[in-house]
Amino acid sequence: MSIFLKHVASAFPDEHCILVLDGAGWHQAKELQIPPNLHLVPLPPYSQELNPVEHAWDYLRENWFGNDVFSSLDAVEDRLFEGLRHLVLHPEVVKPMTNFSWINTICLV
Repeated sequence: MSIFLKHVASAFPDEHCILVLDGAGWHQAKELQIPPNLHLVPLPPYSQELNPVEHAWDYLRENWFGNDVFSSLDAVEDRLFEGLRHLVLHPEVVKPMTNFSWINTICLV
C-alpha cells in the first residue's frame, strides 16, 4: 500500500489528493507511509454503499463484462483496461456515481 501511495503522490505532485479507503487491513497498517500530498479518509465499517469505487466497479461489471466468457486472463485484463479507459475519457459518467454529497463535506484540518 505504501508503494501505491508513493506512486499516486508522484503522479500528482502538485495536487493534494484525497483517497477514500475501506477497512482493508493494508489500508490501516501501522507502518503505512503516507506522502504529504495525500490525505486518507476511512469509511465506516460495513458501508460499501458509501464507497465510490464500488459504484465504478458495478458500472464496469454491468457495461464491460456482462456474461462474457474470456479465453485467458490477458483477455480479462484487456477488457478491464478498455472499461477503465472509457471512464477516464468520460468523467461525466464517473461523476454521478462517485460525487456523493458527504464527500464535499470532508474537513481536512
